[in-house]
Amino acid sequence: MKIPTRLTTLTTKIFLQVRPRVQYYVKGWRRRAEAIPDPELRRQALLSIRTKTFHCEGGAVYALLAGPHFDETVRFIIAYQTISDYLDNLCDRSTSLDPEDFRTLHSSMLHALTPSASLDNYYALHQEQNDGGYLAALVRTCQEILGKLPTYPLIAPALYELAGHYRDLQVHKHVRKDQRIRRLEKMFLDHPDYLSQMTWYEFSACAGSTLGIFCLIASAFQRDFDKDLSSRIQRAYFPWVQGLHILLDYLIDQEEDLHGGDLNFCSFYPDTKELEERLIFFYNRADQSISHLPYAPFHRLINRGLLGIYLADRKVCQQKEVRRIARRLIGQGGAVAFFFFFHCRIYRWISEKDASRPLSG
Repeated sequence: MKIPTRLTTLTTKIFLQVRPRVQYYVKGWRRRAEAIPDPELRRQALLSIRTKTFHCEGGAVYALLAGPHFDETVRFIIAYQTISDYLDNLCDRSTSLDPEDFRTLHSSMLHALTPSASLDNYYALHQEQNDGGYLAALVRTCQEILGKLPTYPLIAPALYELAGHYRDLQVHKHVRKDQRIRRLEKMFLDHPDYLSQMTWYEFSACAGSTLGIFCLIASAFQRDFDKDLSSRIQRAYFPWVQGLHILLDYLIDQEEDLHGGDLNFCSFYPDTKELEERLIFFYNRADQSISHLPYAPFHRLINRGLLGIYLADRKVCQQKEVRRIARRLIGQGGAVAFFFFFHCRIYRWISEKDASRPLSG
């Protein structure tokens, strides 16, 4: 399977390969979620699938890097991203504010990256417990696929580091409101290499993406993969590509998070002008960081795709300043970003009509 480095080829593969496989695996996990005995866990699992499937679709594009191992890579990405979205919903809407509860839940994401790991009771400190084996099945699926990856030892350290950043972020941002910023600032100070390059809230955003993990695993299926390439991918994706990814996510959610009382990293910029300039800065650094990777044109298409995917969201239209920033960012991404924007606007409209149907259970 040839890796696409042109827009027309990538778009064709997304339509004919990526989306059909994503829908196939998502439907399987939806059926598992519908069978969850606990009503609250069932509700959050179904809600995460219904409202965040586009995360799986975006992440699964990286499976195109895996060549003939495309299908098993998609299967991994869907399972891992489903864990991420499910736990994010669970922690966002939880009555618990216990950091150890959140850490125990998210240990599943580290176990999913460790084929030899024994599964724990990830709900040990959580009020709701009985998910009918749903989370364990997701973890085992990831373990099964990584267990068959010959180059797994070459990427394991990078996977653990990226997943560790993600877990720590999820723990610190869901505790009591009066503790969140202090804990996140401490997390930032524990990584002094980044102190001169960004703020604590930008570093937190960089920690919140799974794209580096997906890129590493898909690339590790390539024949000429080696330890040096593993390090190069990790450095390319963390912090800049991952930071761009999550800052765009927070950009469009500002009004929603304000009403919901949720932490939004874009709200910490002194003004919208600096927010705009830093987003452009992250976009340019992301483009630079992937320029020396194999198949760099593929990665550049992904960066421009991020602009289109997020800025096509209906929430952008409802926020005047966000709308202005979106126009400038799309301009930075050029014709490719506009193409993704236009396509995603139509696709989101269709998907949102489906998402408006009542949840099962």
